[in-house]
Amino acid sequence: MPITDILENNSRLYGDEVCLVELNPDIQEKQKKTWKDFSLNEPQNTSAYRREITWNVFNEKANRFANLLISRGIGKNDKVAILMMNCLEWLPIYFGVLKTGAIAVPFNFRYDTDEIKYCAELAEVNVIVFGSSFIGRIEPIADELSKNSMLVFVGDGACPSFAESYSELTANASSKNPEIPIKDSDNAAIYFSSGTTGFPKAILHKHQSLMHSAKCEQAHHGQTHEDVFLCIPPLYHTGAKMHWFGSFLVGGKAVLLKGTKPEYVLKAVSDEGCTIVWLLVPWAQDILDDIDSGKIKLSDYKLDQWRLMHIGAQPVPPSLIKRWKKVFPNHQYDTNYGLSESIGPGCVHLGVENINKVGAIGIAGYGWQTKIVDTEGNTVSRGEIGELCVKGPGVMTCYYRNEQATKECLKDGWLFTGDMAKEDEDGFIFLVDRKKDVIISGGENLYPVQIEDFLRQMEAIKDVAVIGMPDPRLGEIAAAIIEVKEGYSLTEEEVNDFCLKIARYKRPKKIIFADIPRNPTGKIEKPVLRKMYCVENLVAKENES
Repeated sequence: MPITDILENNSRLYGDEVCLVELNPDIQEKQKKTWKDFSLNEPQNTSAYRREITWNVFNEKANRFANLLISRGIGKNDKVAILMMNCLEWLPIYFGVLKTGAIAVPFNFRYDTDEIKYCAELAEVNVIVFGSSFIGRIEPIADELSKNSMLVFVGDGACPSFAESYSELTANASSKNPEIPIKDSDNAAIYFSSGTTGFPKAILHKHQSLMHSAKCEQAHHGQTHEDVFLCIPPLYHTGAKMHWFGSFLVGGKAVLLKGTKPEYVLKAVSDEGCTIVWLLVPWAQDILDDIDSGKIKLSDYKLDQWRLMHIGAQPVPPSLIKRWKKVFPNHQYDTNYGLSESIGPGCVHLGVENINKVGAIGIAGYGWQTKIVDTEGNTVSRGEIGELCVKGPGVMTCYYRNEQATKECLKDGWLFTGDMAKEDEDGFIFLVDRKKDVIISGGENLYPVQIEDFLRQMEAIKDVAVIGMPDPRLGEIAAAIIEVKEGYSLTEEEVNDFCLKIARYKRPKKIIFADIPRNPTGKIEKPVLRKMYCVENLVAKENES
């Protein structure tokens, strides 16, 4: 069954119930008003600080956009790009695309003009739907894009001259289901890799992948119709949307929060009655830090209904979860591992019942298989480090228009993830590091995640990233970039003294105090750090000083 059928079912079963709420507390803060409801029969006022729609409105808006696209000749295997910040229009547009049989192509909202052009050409998009934040990035290439693509503007204010208005186009479109036959084997979506090694690759998925991600998420976290899911990460990324799919499957409400400040998160949970929250590591750290410092008082919020906090998208420091459980002892906790190539989270997960195994990414998820292999593709023994491979209904079809890259990571149905991992005696998988991030120093393999987890035990450290730097004698050395918590001080000598507790070869040879850049999905941008702190830059900095 294609996932578009779930939307029809929810509209039929829960039509008048609110399904999506959008919160923009920055606007509330600027205008110094209280949150209130806005009727969204035509939800184009994206400057409102609280908006909501029902399942009926969601479905009708998806149908309107689908019928508009069909009237312009868009159908099966055409591609529709979505370049928008999180908002109430995002998901109805996404499902409108799917209802035509076309392929939805979410774009990263951080793409610059060159990346937008590159991805549009790579995915061969026929339509680009964009929000007001992206007018300046689209305009320089609008003439070139419009040769092959219809440009549709969504948002407040005047529609730019090079585009057509979403609100005007859909106003008179039919709200009836277009009833295009869709099979599980039909192509559904193209997601892009993070592009940390250059321009991103286009990842093609079928409808089967989307549906399995919904089943997998619901199987892992037991969402019911009464649960309320707080969604903070960007919807272009598989993580946010596929976690929401678990609630979508049972007709549960979701809240789209625009902003990551700790007080925003806790107020949204409190005011909207959220029961499930998916966080990224830095957001969880910020919440705990503000509680510890007294900036936030938990007694100011209604949080008793909050039952599950889960984290994904990156290795999770065990020390962080120990801190969290001290503050929120009644929360269930889960770690979710996944890639866009495996339709996001859940191919491996810890499981709420396995809190004693914090530090592991877990075991094979619902409907998934795992194995860890050596460089020859042979399964390694438990305790040995190798490359993690996953297999299941959510594995991508291919890297679109990149046969060579597809062959390198898809072998006999197994997806070779590029992540180095090991299994313990109970079969729980521990992520060691990205294959490309392993540091080889004097012939020894150093795994940055292990060193980072060790350093995070220092109370003064807010965030840390370990990278390899070229060294004429050892080949590479480990360098630790450390971000210090507000109100704390830390010296290189103190860090080095602390590192006496680990093996000599694992100790960072270079300590740098600086901010840690992370992308919108919370992953440390190590290529950025390598570029910033390569040997040449360090020498230049030392000469300047």
